[in-house]
Amino acid sequence: MSNRSGENKDAVLVAENVSKQVSSPEGSLTILSNVSFSIATGESVAVVGASGAGKSTLLALLAGLDLPSEGRIWLNGSSLTELDEDGRAAVRAASVGFVFQSFHLVPSLNALENVMLPLELAGAAEPRKTAINILREVGLAPRARHYPSQLSGGEKQRVAIARAFATEPAVLFADEPTGNLDSRTGDLVMQLMFDLNSSSSTTLVLVTHDTTLAARCEREIGLDSGRLVTDSKAAA
Repeated sequence: MSNRSGENKDAVLVAENVSKQVSSPEGSLTILSNVSFSIATGESVAVVGASGAGKSTLLALLAGLDLPSEGRIWLNGSSLTELDEDGRAAVRAASVGFVFQSFHLVPSLNALENVMLPLELAGAAEPRKTAINILREVGLAPRARHYPSQLSGGEKQRVAIARAFATEPAVLFADEPTGNLDSRTGDLVMQLMFDLNSSSSTTLVLVTHDTTLAARCEREIGLDSGRLVTDSKAAA
């Protein structure tokens, strides 16, 4: 099979004929079926669909957290489907940031230390200085010494976003990032994420069931029962 798709210089993510099957008591269950697309560097993309459409499974495959049953995936020039688990973990460490619905902050670390953590793991030169600067960007410098238990939901998610962007990843995957927030706080958090996306070269891939939120992305990829049913650019 040609790997021309994976060598697309403008694409940071490429999925080529990706399918995922899992075993169930009733037999083999198809979660994704023959999904193909490419995502350009710096793009903001919403992955939408009903519950059970395959959105989170697709995100896990694109991030190298799981492997497809069929097809190939490239992330930032690396063929994830040709790497072992350690190889995929190395690509994630170098190229990926995550923001989840449930924040996933380390409770024993304060806000500053949570943001410093990926920088230290990546061997950054000045992790404290970088972390302070990005906390300032997200409006949380005064809360840098506070622990997650001392922060509101919106503040926790802003720390999570700061942590995700700290290493300037090639791709930021956000899985229902406003799901645990009220609508006003969610709007503020998403505005912050879009602002950081537009001011950096980080590509944003957002899994959401919120049609209003999806419409704010430059592009929408729609799944239905594991199949790609829409792939549309936002109106100019």
